[in-house]
Amino acid sequence: MIAPSILSADFAHLASEANAVEGSDWLHVDVMDGHFVPNLTLGLPVVESLIKATDIPLDCHLMIDNPGRWAPSYAEAGAYNVTIHAEATDDPVAVARDIRAAGGKAGLSVKPNTPIEPYLEILRDFDTLLVMSVEPGFGGQSFIPSVLEKARIVRRLVDSGELRLVVEIDGGINSNTIEQAAEAGIDCFVAGSAVYNTADPGAAVRTLRRQAASVWAP
Repeated sequence: MIAPSILSADFAHLASEANAVEGSDWLHVDVMDGHFVPNLTLGLPVVESLIKATDIPLDCHLMIDNPGRWAPSYAEAGAYNVTIHAEATDDPVAVARDIRAAGGKAGLSVKPNTPIEPYLEILRDFDTLLVMSVEPGFGGQSFIPSVLEKARIVRRLVDSGELRLVVEIDGGINSNTIEQAAEAGIDCFVAGSAVYNTADPGAAVRTLRRQAASVWAP
């Protein structure tokens, strides 16, 4: 699965930028509040408009404080998957249940330096694990390969039947890194500049998908 990140798109033409990657599995939307991460991006009103402008399921990544207050609203608006950060709440399971009750899939994200082991027991309450392979908050950063061990750990649990969830990765994914991520068992690849900083974003999505499929082995 390929999920182009509109963080790298032209914010003045988001509808056309979404149409440029038609056929993608998800459209990744980074929501930043200027508190949990230093940057500030778009919020719920833009997501509501995007939902009307595209048939691609929206994958909303909330890099925000107090996600329990805001996350269900994204699901209510029609976002397919709503991901919160483990570091942003004391009760991620309660937030996940509220997201699901509002009609969305629930995702949990961990920063590069956050160990996955303390969260393995609660992953059964989530539909997606988003492994950050850069520090959240800014696009265009270099891929951190050491985070792939988290993906391998969770992949083994999924393959054994102990968990049922999508293993997703976000940060520095491009033609040079997607194959090693696929080998680690990633299901869904978020790609920003590798898609939108090209002459043909749709073709870039197809190329990345072929690369991942060539080595994906779970």
